[in-house]
Amino acid sequence: MMKSVVVTGASTGIGWGTVNVLTQKGFHVFGSVRRAEDADRLVAEFGDAVTPLQFDVTDAPAIAQAAKQVREHLNGDTLFGLVNNAGIAVAGPLMHLPVDQYRFQMEVNLISPLVVTQAFLPLLGTDRTLNGAPGRIINISSVGGKIGSPFLGAYSASKHGLEGMSESLRRELMLYGIDVIIVGPGPIATPIWDKAAKLDLSIYDQTDYATATKRLSDYAINRGRQGYPPERVGEVVWKALTVAKPRTRYAIVPQPLMNWILPSLLPKRWVDKIVADRFDLNRH
Repeated sequence: MMKSVVVTGASTGIGWGTVNVLTQKGFHVFGSVRRAEDADRLVAEFGDAVTPLQFDVTDAPAIAQAAKQVREHLNGDTLFGLVNNAGIAVAGPLMHLPVDQYRFQMEVNLISPLVVTQAFLPLLGTDRTLNGAPGRIINISSVGGKIGSPFLGAYSASKHGLEGMSESLRRELMLYGIDVIIVGPGPIATPIWDKAAKLDLSIYDQTDYATATKRLSDYAINRGRQGYPPERVGEVVWKALTVAKPRTRYAIVPQPLMNWILPSLLPKRWVDKIVADRFDLNRH
């Protein structure tokens, strides 16, 4: 039987790029979308290689129903993989960020991956009555899962949490032979940057962060639009799903020396100084 993978947030961006790569590699993809029109579009684009699952990752009953749908399709076989990709980015200085936005960031990026994982774990191999090898879980993190940027504190917190959860989960699921792998992209050229350009950050204009938020927003959007295509992440997801001995974490970062290696190796205080100089965060 054709190998099947569930990918959340499949309508655009990294999720769509992953669907595109996996279907070309011969996989059947169950792609989660929130809207019926996105489900129809996926079928139009990928045909029988994709089965849309319509649910919001914050809707636990809908996720459970989708897992039943996948189980029926697999007909007694295990699921080859689960890619927890769906996510959002909430921006703003933590000093002023509305707490309900912070809470929603955690709901989507940190709590929902666990809800989705719990729903599909039986199909990945905790149900020992199924036929086939245990599957793998790929959690899409970010550079922000290791390096915290100013004004993306909520996002960084959610991705740091996802990485910690992934490490614990990987060790727990050794009992079943189910692997958990983190893929941490840097800037990827997706529609998220067009959405970011439309974000209204004017609520911070009357704060001491007015100049800094504008600088960081412009910098991030420009870098994002020049980032890797989403299929680059899809290729790494495919590798993480299929190689005999995958790494526990894959970083996909343009200009890795400046954007990943040095910030990871330099003393934190040095990085603080560089960030403060670049984004006008020195004490006035």
